[in-house]
Amino acid sequence: MRESDSKRTRVNRRNFVKGAAAVGAMSGAGAFGLPFHAWAQGVPNEFDGSKFQLKAAEPNAKPGGVLKYAITSRPPHFDFHQSGTINSLGSQGCMFDNLVRRDPRDSGKTIIPDLAHSWEVAKDGKTYTFMLREGVQFHDGAEFTSEDVKATYDRIAKPPAGVSIPRSSLFTTVSEITTPDKKTVVFKLSEPRPASFMMAAFASGWNGIVRKKTLEDNQYNLRRVVDIPGTGPFKSKRRVENEVWVMEKNDKYWNKGLPYLDGIEFYHALPFSPELGSAILSNRVDYARIVDPVTSRKAAATPGMSSLNFYQSVIQGTWMNNRKKPLDDPRVRRAFNLVLDKPVLVDVVKDVAPMMVGGFIYPFSEFATPREELAKRVGYQVDQTAAVKEAKALMAAAGYGKGYKQPLDFLVREVASFKLWAQAIQAMLQQTLGIETKLRTVVESVWFDDIKTGNFDLAIGAVVSTLLDPSDYFNAWYKKDGPQNYGFWDNAAFNALLPEIDREVDPKKRLEVIRKAEMIMEQDPPVLPVSWEKINDVWYNYVKGHNPKEYFGIYDVVRFDTFWLDK
Repeated sequence: MRESDSKRTRVNRRNFVKGAAAVGAMSGAGAFGLPFHAWAQGVPNEFDGSKFQLKAAEPNAKPGGVLKYAITSRPPHFDFHQSGTINSLGSQGCMFDNLVRRDPRDSGKTIIPDLAHSWEVAKDGKTYTFMLREGVQFHDGAEFTSEDVKATYDRIAKPPAGVSIPRSSLFTTVSEITTPDKKTVVFKLSEPRPASFMMAAFASGWNGIVRKKTLEDNQYNLRRVVDIPGTGPFKSKRRVENEVWVMEKNDKYWNKGLPYLDGIEFYHALPFSPELGSAILSNRVDYARIVDPVTSRKAAATPGMSSLNFYQSVIQGTWMNNRKKPLDDPRVRRAFNLVLDKPVLVDVVKDVAPMMVGGFIYPFSEFATPREELAKRVGYQVDQTAAVKEAKALMAAAGYGKGYKQPLDFLVREVASFKLWAQAIQAMLQQTLGIETKLRTVVESVWFDDIKTGNFDLAIGAVVSTLLDPSDYFNAWYKKDGPQNYGFWDNAAFNALLPEIDREVDPKKRLEVIRKAEMIMEQDPPVLPVSWEKINDVWYNYVKGHNPKEYFGIYDVVRFDTFWLDK
């Protein structure tokens, strides 16, 4: 290291301490719980974490043991960058590291070093420089270098033909990635973005680093590569489809002392299913994710067990294929949205999954229309009279006053909540608008394949965002040709507002533009919002080293390196 670099490091170390304290000071409760927007605001523009070493929060953490973890883990494919489901990253995440990451000890509120130990953000906000760790190896023994970071992010930011990555919209302003040396990588932006936004994007658990050679050897598409070499705390040992994925400790992990566990066994069980609840209550597994509320209540009442629920970075929705009649007409799309009785849909699954009513914006974020105001809006009222009247008028104006003769192909993901909702939505559309639907329930992989190719009329499922900020999911979910715009929605007025939302730094002015975009979507829905998600976790109290209390985005805290077993 040059002498000037050494001086700069000492200065940056002081900035790091101040920044970390600032993050901690902003972790109070808001109207709906944690003010998630504050997560990255305290991260300094200059950061030296070269001496930072992650450990479990508990002072007496001990090594050893195998964690038995129950979670849905039937991935549609193995390229987690291209994925948008916990079926992928829930079990694969422990195999990889990021440039920077969310701290698992404070529910992911703070951004901490990972493969990059230090970073700088230029004053003009257009250059991000990351200094990388020495001595890091991939699971196959190859040296980790800046070229691997560049190859990973070149693919994420600008996917090659045939590759679709939902997080690409986070990095649209990345114009160039350079590698001055093996341990330095520089991201140049075409225009500035708030550092909090960009650092949160880099910290997403979805953005794990893979080998450049692995990408080259597989023509930059890893969908069929079961064991992708990572640098993470665990590596793949054995996988049995739809049963178990066994991970073993990476003995050469760069963060000395981690992981504590000798291994993890991920047992596949569908979300909210009786099988998942039975597995945890009978102690066949140590930890279970996405259990039903009944199981959660039983666990909370059982000595030696714990349970909680937390908001999640997911919308539960029904996508309408805008390329097919009658769904190519915005009047029909609004009519469908109006007749979905959203409070009833939340109630339908109350014993299966904890959900909440919302529109097109995360209802528990600072950007959302307040819930009491939303409840007065047509389509969200408890009394559906006005909504039904308007919906029928819209259908008549579109030429479908007597319904639609041909049954619509209604694609349903094979999850308990989706199957219940699909039946309720089927009845609402038929009884109110005379729309007939034919339910077609399919496994995860088929659902994603069919929705990508447009082989559906209606499709109920869920999609994930990375951040609560609309600049993330507005571009991914709703923008023309967005990577998760599953209904092929294209609204020129909405698309014209997106650059303004992305660039506006004045919070008040930005919120006004977001409201305009929201009202466009109310009149011309890109998706039918069914509900917004909370999920339940259950575990035995001997499982230590985790803190899911205030998670937002389980996808950001998937490493398991600080987990340990107190037994």
